[in-house]
Amino acid sequence: MSVSIDIAGLRPERVAAVPSPLAELGMALHALSEPAHHPALQGWVTGVTAGLDPHLADRMCEADFLWRTTFSDLFLPCAGIPGGPTLPGATLAEELDLLDKLTDEQFADAALEFTCALPYSAPGSSVLADAELRRSALELAAARGPQQLRFSKRLLDDPPRIRAWLRQFLADCDEAFFADVWSRLRHQLAADARHKTDLIRHRGLGEALTAVSAAVRLDEDGGRITIDKLRQGRTVLRDSSLLLVPTSLGRPHLMVLHRHGWQPVLHYPISSPELGAPPSVDQLILRMTALSHPVRMQLCRNLARSTYTTSELVRIHNLTAPEISRHLGVLKKAGLITTRRRGRYVLHQLDVAAVARLGSDFLEALLR
Repeated sequence: MSVSIDIAGLRPERVAAVPSPLAELGMALHALSEPAHHPALQGWVTGVTAGLDPHLADRMCEADFLWRTTFSDLFLPCAGIPGGPTLPGATLAEELDLLDKLTDEQFADAALEFTCALPYSAPGSSVLADAELRRSALELAAARGPQQLRFSKRLLDDPPRIRAWLRQFLADCDEAFFADVWSRLRHQLAADARHKTDLIRHRGLGEALTAVSAAVRLDEDGGRITIDKLRQGRTVLRDSSLLLVPTSLGRPHLMVLHRHGWQPVLHYPISSPELGAPPSVDQLILRMTALSHPVRMQLCRNLARSTYTTSELVRIHNLTAPEISRHLGVLKKAGLITTRRRGRYVLHQLDVAAVARLGSDFLEALLR
């Protein structure tokens, strides 16, 4: 499973790495709405929540479906500006001006993305113009509760009113807490963007994408970017550019904007030296499948306590040597056990650290 971007013929000068204050505000709102996704931000979330004006907190809940899942493409409006490509603004005010340049159809379709199952990576009718799509969207919104149904009706009936509401809400968030956050983070994000730009210029796009995330890779002929995610998606870069947008608040989310007709964007968490590369989705599936067999679970119980030879495991489990070897081979291929030779004996042992990371690795793959 993966999302791919076909970039055949893309020139290096059409790849840009640029911070986005509006995208970072989107991640701030997401962290405030789903703090369990971001345990490292718990102290910041607690502090902001405690000092938040009750009226602003109520407004935050009113449209939280725009940022609770991850965050809406509305937080990267530069990607949808007709006649692009367009880069993010240097300030939040500039980015809000870009948000105003989206058409009502683009705004409504992006705002209802997470809740109304609208077409995403393929062309389709606008929810503002298609009566059947509108009816379906409201049915799905109703399943999410009366608050979301009210908001969706207001959006479909009067897009300019909701657009003005959202712009004022984001400006109020900036005054309440985000301006301080951005003043602390913008230099770090700008430095990361400069580093990615230097890599593109001097070492190539492949090196830059590897630095973006271990989950991103460029194929050998340089014609396709593949992002390792628990979902399927595909877009083709036609007469457009590729945008790399770093985030400090976004880990573990690696967002790929591949909406039809929009500029593709990789919105990636900046690297942290203490964090190693997570396993790929295929590796994770392999490890979880390896542990699902009762015999291999019993073998892991032994190998977690000490090293054992194949012969010792044969006697303990009353199985044949080929059976034990086959199960050990599955565990070894999944990277869950290690082997070392001592004289004429081969000793097997569980990689306790790899097993201990499975829960966090699985959660990161789900949230990536």
